[in-house]
Amino acid sequence: MIDLGVFGGLFAVSFAAATIFPAQSEIALTGLIATTAYSTVLLVIVASIGNTLGSVVNWILGRGVERFRQKRWFPVSEKMLDRASGWYHRWGRWSLLMSWAPFIGDPLTLAAGVLREPLWSFLVLVTIAKTVRYIIVAMATLSVI
Repeated sequence: MIDLGVFGGLFAVSFAAATIFPAQSEIALTGLIATTAYSTVLLVIVASIGNTLGSVVNWILGRGVERFRQKRWFPVSEKMLDRASGWYHRWGRWSLLMSWAPFIGDPLTLAAGVLREPLWSFLVLVTIAKTVRYIIVAMATLSVI
């Protein structure tokens, strides 16, 4: 039986971790895998979906950046957004494969929205990046690597 509270909580933490809220989805995933009470594959899928959808929020914010940029709650400073835009201009959509990375990942997903990356390619690349990261976390937790 699937524990909706556990999987819903992991989804929520993973979603939040990709947005402006401070959250550590890797810690939640590692803890749940370590319990051995839940399917590792299902945990990775739920975390990946939550984190990818959280990145879509950043993409949407990027699309409306001019309206939101001066808001106090806006998740990325001008400097970080400029840096991410520079990466994005240099590497193009392929820079989204770094969307998993701390500090640069969230600004990259915002920059993708600012620079009008199509949602379909955004979703493909970000899903790959986020899922591979969680697979590596799971493998490390299980001492596979």
